Amino acid sequence: MAEGIQPYGSALDAIPGAHPYPRDSRYHDAEIGVHTAPDGTEVRYTKRRLLPPLDAQETDEYVVGGGERPDLLAQRLFGDPRQWWQIADANPVLDPEELTAEPGRVIDVPLPGGFPQGGRRGA
Repeated sequence: MAEGIQPYGSALDAIPGAHPYPRDSRYHDAEIGVHTAPDGTEVRYTKRRLLPPLDAQETDEYVVGGGERPDLLAQRLFGDPRQWWQIADANPVLDPEELTAEPGRVIDVPLPGGFPQGGRRGA
């Protein structure tokens, strides 16, 4: 790295109120906490995101086809493969790969504006 240039995270630490996640990240609107260790060292962390369940008016059902992946599905439906997390957030899975592992599975896909603050598509 060129001398005098700070890594992304370190540069943001110097700006009060700066957020370490880009606008299209699921964590962009998440609250950042600071833990102070016994030795006085401060460690920044992202607080847990708790999303309320979406109701039927905020999602569409989608039948998974063979060979699909969450990122490819997000590319087709949202125009951005990095938005796979929106589909994962709309479904009760721990591992995003579960979403498309079984052809014929019916999953929920959020509609535009379907997520409350902190999970909006395109936010």
